[in-house]
Amino acid sequence: MKNIDVNATIGRIVELRTSFSGPRGKSEFARALGISPSTYSYYEQDRIPPVETLLNICELTGADLYWLLTGKSQTQKDKSQAEGGYSKVLNEVRLLLEEHPETGDALEAFVELLREKCASETKAITTKSKSERDRGWIPVLGRTAAGIVHCWGQELMPEPSQAVTELDSLVKKHTGKDIISANEAPVTVDLQIENLTANLSREQVNLVRVKGEQQNEIFEFIDCRQICEAFGDSFALHIDGDSMSPRINDGDIVIVSPSVPASNGQIAIAKIRDQIGVTCKLIRCTEQAVHLIPINEKYETKIAGKDELLWALAVLCHISLH
Repeated sequence: MKNIDVNATIGRIVELRTSFSGPRGKSEFARALGISPSTYSYYEQDRIPPVETLLNICELTGADLYWLLTGKSQTQKDKSQAEGGYSKVLNEVRLLLEEHPETGDALEAFVELLREKCASETKAITTKSKSERDRGWIPVLGRTAAGIVHCWGQELMPEPSQAVTELDSLVKKHTGKDIISANEAPVTVDLQIENLTANLSREQVNLVRVKGEQQNEIFEFIDCRQICEAFGDSFALHIDGDSMSPRINDGDIVIVSPSVPASNGQIAIAKIRDQIGVTCKLIRCTEQAVHLIPINEKYETKIAGKDELLWALAVLCHISLH
């Protein structure tokens, strides 16, 4: 790499070392790199370390090697390379026109074709993105006491990629059908993760009911663009019973995602082998067992073998309909 400023690079190494081990932490930093303190001291004085040590510094501190050597971000590097590519193309075109002026009409026609192609692709992408954004529908697939219906059987969840395909097909099938009702309801975040709390900015969502293909057939969707954008494979379930009261009550709707498995201490929708339907409980797993813990004290904790747990998904949020 050309034109590396040795002093500036050493300064960035000192900056990383100070952040990692403090102003007097040369020896600690050297040991973490697997080299002697005296060898490391030479590097901070007047020389750039060998490539292996530079890579170790980046791995240890999380720094970018390109930034360490140049002070520039990867974005700046990509921009610089792109600008260099543009200059090369423009220079080649200029030389071609100077040597063969008769190619001017062909070049102009080619550029026009490229412009039309780019405009067409941009329009297609924009149209698709707008459709996806405007939809924002999350299907309500069943009840916690009766299992997940419509898309999946009771025994196995699909892979997340398959789930997205099936959910998209369900939504597409019913988008545009006659809406029977659309009621606002408050939503409460249950899983404190950034891409959920940051995107879920409003306090109300819509419960949309549409007509199915059969007489008296009704399908329900949660209309919430923020959740749909953050978790494209999400789906919803009605809650039967008050075992999670007063936080989640009978008739509320919970939203989960196949890509967000439940961890210990979280509210989860769990499926236990040979049990009808699914259940909403606090989950705690040990090496041998799964504890499904109600919030309502009048209910007892259920314990199942670890191998009996087919799946457990974290409750992202719930919607109160009362």
